[in-house]
Amino acid sequence: MTHGTPDDGFARRLEVHLPRLRGYAERIWGTDPRAAEQLDLLVEDMRASWASRSDALRSSDARRDTDPAWFQSSRMLGGVCYVDRYGGDLAGIRSRIPYFVELGLTYLHLMPLFAAPEPESDGGYAISSYRDVRPELGSIDELRELADALRANGISLVLDFVFNHTSNEHRWARRAIAGDPDFADFYLIFPDRELPDAYERTTREIFPDDHAGSFVPLPDGRWVWSTFHRYQWDLNYRNPAVFRAMAGELLFLANLGVDILRMDAVAFIWKQLGTTCESLPEAHLLLRAFNEVCRIAAPGVLFKSEAIVHPDEVVQYVDPGECQLSYNPLQMALIWSTLATRDARLLAQALERRNALPAGTAWINYVRSHDDIGWTFADEDAAELGIDGYAHRRFLNDFYTDRFPGSFARGVPFQQNPRTGDGRVAGTTASLAGLEAGDPAAVERIVLAHSIILSTGGVPLLYLGDEVGQLNDYSYRDDPATADDSRWAGRPRYPAERYAERGDLGTSAGAIYQRLRRLIQVRAATPELGGGALIPFDAGSPHLLAYQRPGAATTVLVLANVGDEAETVSALTLSGMPWDAVDLVSGARLDLRAGLVLAPRQFAWLRVPADPSGS
Repeated sequence: MTHGTPDDGFARRLEVHLPRLRGYAERIWGTDPRAAEQLDLLVEDMRASWASRSDALRSSDARRDTDPAWFQSSRMLGGVCYVDRYGGDLAGIRSRIPYFVELGLTYLHLMPLFAAPEPESDGGYAISSYRDVRPELGSIDELRELADALRANGISLVLDFVFNHTSNEHRWARRAIAGDPDFADFYLIFPDRELPDAYERTTREIFPDDHAGSFVPLPDGRWVWSTFHRYQWDLNYRNPAVFRAMAGELLFLANLGVDILRMDAVAFIWKQLGTTCESLPEAHLLLRAFNEVCRIAAPGVLFKSEAIVHPDEVVQYVDPGECQLSYNPLQMALIWSTLATRDARLLAQALERRNALPAGTAWINYVRSHDDIGWTFADEDAAELGIDGYAHRRFLNDFYTDRFPGSFARGVPFQQNPRTGDGRVAGTTASLAGLEAGDPAAVERIVLAHSIILSTGGVPLLYLGDEVGQLNDYSYRDDPATADDSRWAGRPRYPAERYAERGDLGTSAGAIYQRLRRLIQVRAATPELGGGALIPFDAGSPHLLAYQRPGAATTVLVLANVGDEAETVSALTLSGMPWDAVDLVSGARLDLRAGLVLAPRQFAWLRVPADPSGS
C-alpha cells in the first residue's frame, strides 16, 4: 500500500520528461492524429500507475536517484535461471534465496514466466498474457512477494519485457484476427504476398528451421509478420495505440517490483520497406520513449538491451536515455574463440576498441546465456589480425560441436543453415569447456572464462548451475515440445548432486564452485573491478590477455595465460608498473622486477600503486 503524498514528485518528473516523450512521439508518428490522443491517455495511465506504486518501491526509486551508479559497484553479481528448472516454482526460487546470498548475488534474472501456449512457447517468449504467471509456477501475488523477499536480501529482480511480438494466442492477436477494429492494426497483417515479398527482399531469416522468410500464412490466406517462430507475431509500432498498450504492460511489471527489464529483440521493433528492418532509427526512438515512461512513473527501473547484432550496432543501444545496461555478446563469443584457439588477440582487440561505454551505463558480461552462442565478432576486426571471419566461424562451429580433431568441447549445433553456412552452438559452460569429455584442463578453462567476466567491469552474469559445473541435458531430444530446439541441451534442471558437492574440493563441482566463490568475494572487495574503465596492456604474447583496471590510488593489473604452455611476462614488459604487487586472489606479495611466470590457463589479479613511481 502507498502512504506517500498523492504527488510525491510525479508532477516534477512529468514536467521534465513529458516534453521529451512528446518529442519522441512526434519523430516516430509525425502528424498521425492518433498519436496525440494516445499520449494524453498514457499520461493518465502513468498517473494512475504512480499512485498505486508501493512505498517500498518509491523508497527504492529515491535511493537510486541519490546513487545513480548503484549497478556499477564491484559488489554486483548477476544470476539467471528458469523458474521451473531451477526451483520448480516461485516458492522454490524463494527457498533458494539463502543460497543466492551465499553466492553473492545482487541481481536475479528469472527467464520468461508469464502465460504462454504449450508446447509452442519458445521457452516462454511467446507471451499470451503479460499479467498472468504460468499456473504451474505460481501466481502474480507470489511473484510480487518474491520480488519483495529478494529486495529485502539486496537482490534486484530482472524480468524480460517481450515487446517486439506476442503469442498468436494473446487476446490482442485473437481480436485482430477476428476483425475487431480496435486491434486490427496491432499486428502487421497483409491480404496477399505482394508486400511480404517486397519486405523479404531485404530482411533475413532468423529461424530458418521454423519457417522461411519473415512472414507466415494465416488459415484465411492472409500473411502475418513473424520474425522468429511462426506462433510469435510482431507488433505494429506504427500504430501509437500499440506503444500505449505496451507501456501499460511495462508499468504493471515495474509495480510488481521488477528492478531491471530485459528489452527483448530490441533491434527488430520497427519495420521499413527496403531495409533490413533491424536497428532502424525508430527502434531507438521507441526505446527512448519507453524510457521516459519509466522516468515519470517508475524512475528506479532500468533497461537492459538484448541486441545480438554487429558490435557497432550493439553499442548504439547503450545510453542513459535508452538502455542503461546491455549484454556484451562480443566478449562472450570471443572468450570461447580464445579458449578454442589459445590466442587472445581478438579478445584483447575487442577490449581495447569496443569495451568503452557512455557514462552511466554498463555491460552485462557473461560466459554463456540461456541462448545459443553466435559468433558476432566484426569481420573487419578479424581481418586486421589475418583472420578470415567466415572461415573462423566455421571453425568455431565445428570445434564446439566436436567436429574438429582434438576438440575438448561437447556443444550441440543450433540453427545450422546449409544454404548460407551460418550456424550457432548451444550447451552448458562445463560441456563446452571439456568437463563432459573428461578433459583434465576443463576446470581451469571454466574458472579462467569466469575470471574474465569478473574482472572486465560491468555486471558479471552467471547462468545458475554453471558455477558447479552442470553438464548438457540431452533429454530434450525425447520431448516433442523441445526436440527441435537444441538450446535446451544447455538448460538442464537443478543439478542437486553437484550443488551438494560444492564444498568438496575433491569433486569437479567443488573445485569450480570454491574457486569462483573466491573470485566473487575478491571482486566485491575490490572497487577497481567495478565500473567500466579498462586500459589495455601488451603482455608480449598472443597467448596472454592483459589489461589494467584503474582506481583512485591503486590499479589492478589482470594477466591471463590462455595457452597450453607456461608463459613468461618479462621484467622488461612489467618495467612500467610499480614493482611491489599483491596478488588479490592468493594474497601473495610479488616483486615484478623478477618478471612473472603464468602456468597454462593461470591468471593473476595484481594490485599495484596507481603512481608508477611509488611502491
